[in-house]
Amino acid sequence: MQIGVLGLGRMGGNIVRRLVRHGHHCVVFDQDPAAAQALAGSGVTGGSDLADLVRRLAAPRVVWVMLPAGGATEAAVTRLGELLQPGDIVVDGGNSYYKDDVRRAHALKVKGIRYVDCGTSGGVWGLERGFCLMIGGDADAVGHLDPIFAALAPGQGDIARTPGREARDPRVARGYMHCGPSGAGRFVKMVHNGIEYGLMQAYAEGFDILHKAGGAEVPEERRYEFDLTDVAELWRRGSVIGSWLLDLTATALARDPELEGYSGHVEDTGEGRWTIMTAIEEAAPAPVLSAALYARFRSRENDSLADKLLSAMRHAFGGHLEPPKR
Repeated sequence: MQIGVLGLGRMGGNIVRRLVRHGHHCVVFDQDPAAAQALAGSGVTGGSDLADLVRRLAAPRVVWVMLPAGGATEAAVTRLGELLQPGDIVVDGGNSYYKDDVRRAHALKVKGIRYVDCGTSGGVWGLERGFCLMIGGDADAVGHLDPIFAALAPGQGDIARTPGREARDPRVARGYMHCGPSGAGRFVKMVHNGIEYGLMQAYAEGFDILHKAGGAEVPEERRYEFDLTDVAELWRRGSVIGSWLLDLTATALARDPELEGYSGHVEDTGEGRWTIMTAIEEAAPAPVLSAALYARFRSRENDSLADKLLSAMRHAFGGHLEPPKR
């Protein structure tokens, strides 16, 4: 299947690579020519600009937008609305706000252009592990894109099947789901990222408590010097709190036990805030997720091992680089 991909950063480039591995052909464009050149080869054609990318696609054209949320994505979708024809499809695979997806889908529908929002999880590991995809939009458009989603998703792998799911949508067990109409996929991804904040914060705080068990504030007879690297590895082995985030934590500690390579300044990219805003709109209690978001705000004022560990996890799963402390 042929698809255009706009935006070739950490995830966009790996989306192209994974699609090509599965026999699809990608027409690509990025403002940085070097990003497109790095993908040059069989199965990839470069466009000189967005209009050229569209010209190189056969109808019905499909363009996957993988740009930062906000102005860059807004401008790209607006421009695609001018370039594409009725029946064509725009996929936004970035981290846009779901309300923006609903608005964009309505604006493009007037022109006969279909819009699909696709929450994409997997970070820099998506090329090898696959991307977990949370999809919203018209069922016909989503069905047309099924070969693309199937190629990007992790597949069944070696994860045991959940009992009782025999009559349910098999795509979910392969790592991608049509969550509902416009905005639904991004809504699920938004909550996913809010939960991610909470899980990361729980690990970070727990390890910080272990770290401080040997401090001068603790009575001498109850001081413990724990090897956090070994504790992380231990908990990976049969513990009820085992997870991929813990795997990444163990790797980060093994490489840098004192986390000296991390500033402890933890950014947030929007989804956590949107999750809390939505919880307020729904009057849905979310004390853990709220506290995790506020902890990131606090991290920008002073650092701790917990903050450095959050930085380490963000770098490990998503390639995020925190700015240095001022």
